Amino acid sequence: QVQLVESGGGLVQAGGSLRLSCAASGSIFSINAMGWYRQAPGKQRELVAAITSGGSTNYADSVKGRFTISRDNAKNTVYLQMNSLKPEDTAVYYCIIRLVPDGMDYWGKGTLVTVSS
Repeated sequence: QVQLVESGGGLVQAGGSLRLSCAASGSIFSINAMGWYRQAPGKQRELVAAITSGGSTNYADSVKGRFTISRDNAKNTVYLQMNSLKPEDTAVYYCIIRLVPDGMDYWGKGTLVTVSS
């Protein structure tokens, strides 16, 4: 069994910052990619940012230059630093990890980020 625990969501004013964390535990041999998705009310879930085991990163165009993804392999934890937040960033943010060697994806339960104007 693999468990993901997210933290760091909350209410922030536009222009503010938040840092999300997602810690994985359980039957983990190694983690390949880690990432964050978000889902706003009435919209589909979308990829926000991802990071490979080698440290390569990928971002949605809407967050480039404002969000930074990082990981601590020793702690099986992925972070999302979110700066210059906008009301349109309001969503439930989900972390995802892909394990080695089975290639299975595991999702967190989500953490709500609300940005007020």
